[in-house]
Amino acid sequence: MGQKLPPEQMELYTRIDEILFYKWDPIGISDGDWARDEYQSYLPHVFKLALENDTPEPIADYLTVITTENMGLSKAREHDLKIARLILEVKEGIAL
Repeated sequence: MGQKLPPEQMELYTRIDEILFYKWDPIGISDGDWARDEYQSYLPHVFKLALENDTPEPIADYLTVITTENMGLSKAREHDLKIARLILEVKEGIAL
């Protein structure tokens, strides 16, 4: 990440990391910590999208691109929207 975040943003960053690993998990690796860093390369951009948006579509769009273009998996649009909504709920709960 390269920069020190305020505590509220650091909490959001950490929570998004957890959401991506445990809830989004398109390749099904969350049952073991051996691949804990698998989705962390996507984390900074998802975090940025969460800070910049109040609607789930931009986040879901990015998750869908990762799933289909980067991972070569089938589109799971409803799941990606569900995850994006969860990220925004967490953001609201932190009151950034």
